[in-house]
Amino acid sequence: MKLTYDPQHNIAYIRFHERSGTVTTIELSDDIHLDVAADGTLYGIELMNANQQLADDGGRLIIEAGGRRQEIALSA
Repeated sequence: MKLTYDPQHNIAYIRFHERSGTVTTIELSDDIHLDVAADGTLYGIELMNANQQLADDGGRLIIEAGGRRQEIALSA
């Protein structure tokens, strides 16, 4: 898993797998997009307007995985 954040565009992306072929982007809402392969594999989740979506966490993206915690401050 890899997390990236683009503060200039306020977009966070959580990648679960490297893209090995064509993916389809499914818009769950204006702010949440899923990248999915034809076999149903979820490749990634894109969070548009990330700081607004994560306002309950004080503008921080919090990742907890494998017993580790990482916090990334998002631009206002």
